[in-house]
Amino acid sequence: MNKGKSSVCGWWLRPAEPYVRWVLAVVLVAAVVRVGLASPQGGMDNAIVVRAAEAWLDGRSPYADRHFLYLPGAVLAAVPQALLPADVVRFLVPAGVTAGLVGGWACALRVHGMPLRSRFAVYGLLGLALGFAPFGHLVQLGNWTVGSALALPCALLLVCRGRWVAAGLVIGAAVAVKPLLAPVVLLFVFARRWRALGAAVGVPALVSAAAALAMPDPAGFFTRTLPFLLRGEDTFVRLYEASPAAVLARLGVPESAATLLAGGAAAAGVWCAWRRWGRGGGEGAAEARVLECAVMLMLSAFLVSRPSYDHYLLVVLPLLLAGVLTPGSAARGPWFWVALVPQVPGFTWPWLEPGTRRAFKDAVTLCVLAGTVGWACVRSVTVESADPPVARESPVPGSRTAF
Repeated sequence: MNKGKSSVCGWWLRPAEPYVRWVLAVVLVAAVVRVGLASPQGGMDNAIVVRAAEAWLDGRSPYADRHFLYLPGAVLAAVPQALLPADVVRFLVPAGVTAGLVGGWACALRVHGMPLRSRFAVYGLLGLALGFAPFGHLVQLGNWTVGSALALPCALLLVCRGRWVAAGLVIGAAVAVKPLLAPVVLLFVFARRWRALGAAVGVPALVSAAAALAMPDPAGFFTRTLPFLLRGEDTFVRLYEASPAAVLARLGVPESAATLLAGGAAAAGVWCAWRRWGRGGGEGAAEARVLECAVMLMLSAFLVSRPSYDHYLLVVLPLLLAGVLTPGSAARGPWFWVALVPQVPGFTWPWLEPGTRRAFKDAVTLCVLAGTVGWACVRSVTVESADPPVARESPVPGSRTAF
């Protein structure tokens, strides 16, 4: 039995056939072209940021639009788009989002030591593009969540190679544009990596302060956007939120009780991450320790954050999926795959098909995924698979692991 399982793993790790790579390329390019033909500004969410940059260029406050939820650094980052012709932006943005997702998948594979040219790498990305609905949603919207989807696997790869300060700089750069990865700074606290923590906090602080001084409303993020995020009272945004706080309120649960439940779940998730870090790991388990802690911290934030959208899952899912061949990983359990069922495109769910109702499906995926990773974090004894160790690529020469 073990021999058969080892043969299956070996098949996945062999180089992918050229025709499979061509199929993947066609699928990704077709998605870019489709979005480019339909969205003149590269997607609805990207258009919000571009309009903020245009407002700044016209001398107006970018935070006059309450749906602009980004830090001041994002305004300056969007200026090149505001200056480019629309015909270029409409194809450049979905191409950039797709490239960011591909890069995030590549970094996630390297965290687990998987070959980038393997069948697993190619088929895995093809499965994400065709079988996970938020992938297409992110490309279609042009949402800047893609920066976090690339930065988190990249930062964890650096951590696994002992480069904590570099990882902190990557996280800080991502937070400077969109504060989605802010919960990951707790990983540096758990590890007592104070220089890395300083980099992760200092970079966005300096960039935001410098960018804010160039704005007509320097405190706009704190006086307009932050209260909006804390209240979560926008009726348009609430319809698409996957946070249990928003979904339970739509089902008739008092908002205060829903918020309390979501907060409790998030606190439990942080505790699970802290316990996983304290449990450590044996030889070869250092990567799993870092990955599970970081993913649990992010899922905990998604449980309580307002807003919380389906495409946020792309920040953590590739990291989990890339470890499916690794014994003991969360993706080896059945509940990981159960969590993904509501996100399969093309299946009609009764009463949940309108766009404003898909948040219920997204909430199920988020909660089950958080529970799966939380359970993996708190297991007192690492479950050793009956499979023999998977033969993976050796680390890059000269790399080091330090914890």
